[in-house]
Amino acid sequence: MTIRENIKNYKASAMPPKPPIVLTAQVACCENTSKDVLWHIAKNVPELRKWVVANPVADAKMLEYISQQGGPGVKQSLDVLLEAYEYAKNGD
Repeated sequence: MTIRENIKNYKASAMPPKPPIVLTAQVACCENTSKDVLWHIAKNVPELRKWVVANPVADAKMLEYISQQGGPGVKQSLDVLLEAYEYAKNGD
């Protein structure tokens, strides 16, 4: 990736979503929400991070970022997600 592409990607991720989107729990956990919007929520809206954890589109990098940043209910949401993975893996 070139420096120009890195700068373009950084600028795009630093910008808030375009209006008229209203950031809600439903937007944060909807699988149709773009990753750009999810990253904006993860970086700028701590009270909605727990809902991004519930989004099936959230990848490992995003979940790691949210885990490091914390926020209301984030630890509990990640605990539930990890329990669900273990349950699916082991069938317990």
